Amino acid sequence: MTSEVLNTCTKLIQQAEKIVVLTGAGISTESGIKDFRSRTGIYKLAPEHILSLDYFYQHPKEFYEFALENLYHPNALPNKGHEILAKWEQAKKVTAVITQNIDGLHQKAGSQNVMEFHGTMKTSTCMNCKKKYTTDEMLIRMNTMEHFYECDNCETEKREEHFIKPDVVLFGDTGEWFTTEGFHTIVHYMNDADFVLVLGTSLLVAPFSMFPQYRKQGVPLCIINKGETPYDFSRDTYVIHESIGQTLLQMDKSL
Repeated sequence: MTSEVLNTCTKLIQQAEKIVVLTGAGISTESGIKDFRSRTGIYKLAPEHILSLDYFYQHPKEFYEFALENLYHPNALPNKGHEILAKWEQAKKVTAVITQNIDGLHQKAGSQNVMEFHGTMKTSTCMNCKKKYTTDEMLIRMNTMEHFYECDNCETEKREEHFIKPDVVLFGDTGEWFTTEGFHTIVHYMNDADFVLVLGTSLLVAPFSMFPQYRKQGVPLCIINKGETPYDFSRDTYVIHESIGQTLLQMDKSL
């Protein structure tokens, strides 16, 4: 990390009053959670299509076994990166955290305005009657029932229409933030931001990858990520390929 880039970003954060933060798996790896696309990531264990809506409908039992083992981390704890973002929100510097992560660590750290763009593993919902089940309930059902993924609160002509799906956004799926209203809410925060901080995401998966484009002209973009992103050489952009927690800690000491 060049001290010049770090110092510049720190000064910009000092001046900023409406920081919007975009986070991906890279911030949670420092809490011991695997990412998806690195050489030790989840997609080295199984192909991407296992996290698709089609696979869920065709193999619900196998889907749940994989998801609960690899995507559900109830004992994981927030790291310094999560904690500093919560601190900055409390200090009225961060206005929103928009995350691809489904682990809930931003909320555990104390962040209040968190938009879980790809959903959460904390709950599951019946595709028909919309009854909610906690993940702990689903674990009990899984250990005691053969068709645990079928809602027992309702019935439909086709079994799969009342399957209970984890509240994560799968390939071929949509979530609450994929609605017109949800998208407009995020775009409003991006338009209103005076500094955009990207942490631990390659910005390759649409539509999340589009969000930095909605910041106003001249608003600085700081990317802290170990890998490259499509935005690395764009205007008003600063790139740091270092640990997120350690970098934010250094910045926070100077605020």
